[in-house]
Amino acid sequence: MTSDDRPASPPLTERQEARRRRILHASAQLAGRGGFDAVQMREVAEAAGVALGTLYRYFPSKIHLLVATMQDQLQHLHTTLRKRPPAGENSAERVAETLMRAFRALQREPQLADAMVRALTFADRSVSPEVDTVSRLTTAIILDAMGLEHPTPQQLSAVRVIEHTWHSALITWLSGRASIAQVKIDIETVCRLIDLTAPDAPVAGRPVAAAPTASAAPEGRGTA
Repeated sequence: MTSDDRPASPPLTERQEARRRRILHASAQLAGRGGFDAVQMREVAEAAGVALGTLYRYFPSKIHLLVATMQDQLQHLHTTLRKRPPAGENSAERVAETLMRAFRALQREPQLADAMVRALTFADRSVSPEVDTVSRLTTAIILDAMGLEHPTPQQLSAVRVIEHTWHSALITWLSGRASIAQVKIDIETVCRLIDLTAPDAPVAGRPVAAAPTASAAPEGRGTA
């Protein structure tokens, strides 16, 4: 059975949801202290106060668990951003501010960030639903910053490129190959795509009327 054929899980009861929250909290705590290698399923189960078999019923593998942890972190960020939205003057500025706020949140816990990014990198097809949820959350965060409810296909394409750049910038920073200053420049640069995909933006190949220039000859006067 592929991940696409997986039957939908029934909604969690209040008790089950509380147990799931404890598991995710334990995962984040262990990753925050020791990174990817510190997240061992037995240790997570002990820290969360659940049986190991119970943990595996919620999360079939460590990769599933860490991707779900990233999903949980993004949901928390999304809630925070809705309470305190970015204050940029245009969409590009607001999205850049939003992504840098997300980046700085991860910067405060680099071991946790590294563990979650590694899990996303290692995820195979069995983790596709969880990875897709992370992507949808990231898209929702960007669209909220843009103030869009019904983006055009071109705008969605720009959002995907922005997501890829943000993810890549996070990886290069975690590996020590990029500074925070360089990450900020890259994020601000890619966010300019938003202006290019606005409905009133000029389309490639479409002639644009030239504005009159100061050197234009006055009407009715011949040129030299």
